[in-house]
Amino acid sequence: MYPVTFDAEFVEQRSRLTSFFRLIISIPWLIVSIFWGLGAVVCAVIAWFAIVFTGRYPQGLYDFVGKALRYNARVNAFQHLMTDRYPSFGGDEDPDYPVHLRIAPPLEHYSRVKTFFRVILMIPVFILLYLMEILARAIGVLSWVVIVVTGRQPKGLFDVVKLVVAYQARAGAYHLLVTETYPPLTPEDSEPGYSSSVSPA
Repeated sequence: MYPVTFDAEFVEQRSRLTSFFRLIISIPWLIVSIFWGLGAVVCAVIAWFAIVFTGRYPQGLYDFVGKALRYNARVNAFQHLMTDRYPSFGGDEDPDYPVHLRIAPPLEHYSRVKTFFRVILMIPVFILLYLMEILARAIGVLSWVVIVVTGRQPKGLFDVVKLVVAYQARAGAYHLLVTETYPPLTPEDSEPGYSSSVSPA
């Protein structure tokens, strides 16, 4: 299995009020996400040097990056109306929260070449992320209108947003050196060479 798995529980009945003000409500979590993101980037830069010289991702850095990815995935899902439940400000695994990002342990050995050229290798992912973001905005507006008017979210709209948020989370993991294989387009895709077991980072 791909080492980063994303899942979200679908709930059709939704809050019109919190959905209507979702962008405003999300502001505190978005502010905190800036600090999580900065910390993750610093860790990834240090990890880049460690991997290039040793072929290994230091466990402490890996754990922090995993928490940052998990936090960002929950906030991203909340902002995109996948759930009405407020996310925590931490990055630990929360089995009770309806959005889950699970990350496998680090590889025993990472490719120094793939790591060294990661910025260049990220170009196709950046392009696809840009297209995904356009799709997310369009579907997000449609979902917002439907939820505010009907108090329900159609499963089809939810699935499209889930696809986008899942790819964004996995692209983030690839960018931050957690994995060295391009993120799949669907949560069901697998990557050869990885164990199917996952554990909180």
